[in-house]
Amino acid sequence: MKFGIQVNEGPYNHQASDSAYQFAKAVLAQGHDVFRVFFYYDGVNNATKNSEPPTDDRNVIKNWQKLAEDHKLDLVVCVAAGLRRGIVDATLAPGFRISGLGQLIEAGIQADRMVVFGD
Repeated sequence: MKFGIQVNEGPYNHQASDSAYQFAKAVLAQGHDVFRVFFYYDGVNNATKNSEPPTDDRNVIKNWQKLAEDHKLDLVVCVAAGLRRGIVDATLAPGFRISGLGQLIEAGIQADRMVVFGD
């Protein structure tokens, strides 16, 4: 089965990003595919290279980066939502890319299931 994942919440103010990450890990471990992870609304904050969590805390951004590297995942940040929150190419963490809502629509079309995390 092919999944599309939408993340609507930031990495440290809501459980949605952690839940989406764990979900993606689980479906990949079971042999399914993840077509794309689309970060929307406050979810774009998952893609900033300016985040510096304490060393004893989880690093959600690095978790997404490693998962994407290991499984060749497409991590897409909504351009409009990103601009509103100061996420531009210069502040984007490696492994993420900025694009428009067409990428979200394509994920919904290409995936067998689209799963949304956060409001």
